[in-house]
Amino acid sequence: MRWVTHNFDYIRLDHFRGFSQFWEIPASEPTAIHGRWVDGPKDDLFVKLREALGGLPFFAEDLGYITPDVHALRERLKIPGMAVLQFGFGDAGAHAHLPHTFTADKVVYTGTHDNDTLLGWWKSGATEHERQQVEAYLGECEDGVNWAMIRAASDSVASLCVVPLQDALGLGSDARMNVPSHAEGNWRWRFGAELLRPELATKLATLAEVSDRLPQPLPAAAGEEWVA
Repeated sequence: MRWVTHNFDYIRLDHFRGFSQFWEIPASEPTAIHGRWVDGPKDDLFVKLREALGGLPFFAEDLGYITPDVHALRERLKIPGMAVLQFGFGDAGAHAHLPHTFTADKVVYTGTHDNDTLLGWWKSGATEHERQQVEAYLGECEDGVNWAMIRAASDSVASLCVVPLQDALGLGSDARMNVPSHAEGNWRWRFGAELLRPELATKLATLAEVSDRLPQPLPAAAGEEWVA
């Protein structure tokens, strides 16, 4: 972890719920059906990490079914959780992924490596209900639903805003990174330098400026303070 913090500003901890409890499966079982919940290391591991690293430069992947003890652990440690705008338009329970529900202890994504791109989702993955909800929430998307989502994410109170390059470039499903549970055909998309146009840089920079997400100096020892 010390090596990672020297090479990256922040670290996303996938499957954060496993630090509270994880599902233990006997090696002899052919599936994951038969197992038991076992307590994880909880606070003890993070106390040691804070001592070793001088802080906890992490955020938690706390998506899916998360029990109160997992939220409590994250809040005690002051580690931000995640929200994904693409998940926010299904039903009322999904609204936790929409900006009006955010607090500063969130990291907002327009989508993740496991999602289709925003335009791919909009064209073939979103239901009619989701499209209606997006249009009601974001208004007219004159420069594409991807940019409406990017603006909503950047303008939110979330401490950090993450936009996959595919969404900024306005690419479709052929640029998708990963399809969970599919063993073949993933992680093959590559961008070319010709896609990184000056007008795109200007547009992103202007949005970052007006939403106060311009780069700032990192805190000492990648500690507790969050910057956009």
